[in-house]
Amino acid sequence: MAEYFNELAAFAIPLAAVFGLLVGSFLNVVIYRVPVMMERDWTRFAKEHLHLDLTEEEKQPFNLAKPDSRCPKCYSPVKAWQNIPIVSYILLGGKCGTCKTPISKRYPLIELLTGILFAAVTWQYGWTWITLGGLVLTAILVALTFIDADTQYLPDQLTLPLVWLGLLFNLNGAFAPLHSAVLGAVCGYMSLWLIANLYRLLRNQEGMGMGDFKLLAALGAWLGVGALPVLILMASVIGLTGAVVMKVAKDQQFAFGPSLAIAGWVMFIANEPVSRLVQWWLTKSGF
Repeated sequence: MAEYFNELAAFAIPLAAVFGLLVGSFLNVVIYRVPVMMERDWTRFAKEHLHLDLTEEEKQPFNLAKPDSRCPKCYSPVKAWQNIPIVSYILLGGKCGTCKTPISKRYPLIELLTGILFAAVTWQYGWTWITLGGLVLTAILVALTFIDADTQYLPDQLTLPLVWLGLLFNLNGAFAPLHSAVLGAVCGYMSLWLIANLYRLLRNQEGMGMGDFKLLAALGAWLGVGALPVLILMASVIGLTGAVVMKVAKDQQFAFGPSLAIAGWVMFIANEPVSRLVQWWLTKSGF
């Protein structure tokens, strides 16, 4: 068995890329459906509290498995051969096979992005347990990035498991010592919580959602407390750049969650240079 896995290790990067394409296809479902599921739950809770009847549509099951994928215009079901990552998009010419409605380019791009990121994690860490953890982290960060960009939601269904997975991942110090991971989760959450509450006190308005607190707590659990100052600085630069671009291009706000996710993933993948940067900061600060 060990020899079999050793032989597979030679193909780890291309296998990870293909696996990433498949996961990316599933992430497209997660990105679209999880916010809808959240809103349906809120509506159902409110109506039950107010003793209002649910509509027939609201009574129908809606989750990651049901209803089956279909065209939003003609409601034609998506066949198995039409659900192959990237390949199906090319074969269909980027259009629905029935009504020829254009399919968003974002679907194959997310599949391609996930495949590339999975390959990068495997290239960096090889055939190891760190790679397995990194693939899970990558998939959840991709989903959170696009969900937050679309809706400004960072669902608890994704952020909270990421906190516990980070602590479990570092139980034996795989990426950071356990005490550093625990402090990273606590300090990550509390730092943004304090900033948000201070902003609300001074400006009498909300400046940041609680999902951002939980995402930074999760990244602290994965990367350790020492990485937080560098992570926040990097995310702030990314966020400021993104905010300026979005304001000029579309006159829209830029959510902070994607900035945290991008900075966290970069710090995870660029282990050696980031570790040197964090070590330099810890030495200079005396922390």
